[in-house]
Amino acid sequence: MKPFTKTFAGLLALASVAAPGALAAQEANPVSLSGDVMAVEVSTDAAGKTVTTLVEPGTIVPGDRLVFGTDYANTGADPVANFVVTNPLPEAVRLAPDADPSLTVSVDGAQSWGTLDTLKVKATDGSTRTARHDDVTHVRWTLTRIAPGDEGRVEYPAIIR
Repeated sequence: MKPFTKTFAGLLALASVAAPGALAAQEANPVSLSGDVMAVEVSTDAAGKTVTTLVEPGTIVPGDRLVFGTDYANTGADPVANFVVTNPLPEAVRLAPDADPSLTVSVDGAQSWGTLDTLKVKATDGSTRTARHDDVTHVRWTLTRIAPGDEGRVEYPAIIR
C-alpha cells in the first residue's frame, strides 16, 4: 500500500467539526475548538523500557496509529451546558480496537448514536450484525458543563486503513 505523506491538512480539517445541532450552540456559546492529529511513536529507552510518545506525523502507512484530539475552552463569562463535539473519522482511518468502549459513536454517518456494542449494521448478505470498530463513521462527546475559563481535551485513537 502507498504511504500517506503530509496529507494531514485534510485529516486535521475533519478533526474538530461540531455536530449539525451543536453548530448553532457553538456560535451562540464562547467555546473555542482546536483539533490536531498526532502519530503514535513507540521506542525503547536506555533502560529497556517501552516509551510511547505522540509526535507530528511524517510518513504514515496502513497499520500506523494516530490520535485525533480536540481541545476546547470556554472563553466567556458564563458556563456552557451540554456542548457537543462531533468528529467524523476520515475514510483513511478506522477507530482503534483499544478505544474507550464507553465512547459515543455512529456507524451510519451521524444519524444514530450509541456505544459500539449497542449499534448494528447490515452485513453484505443482508443480515444484521453488531457494529465493529472499522464501521465507525463519527465519534461524539457531550460536555455536560464547561465553566468560564475551563478547558480540556477529547481524543480518540485511530489506525490507518
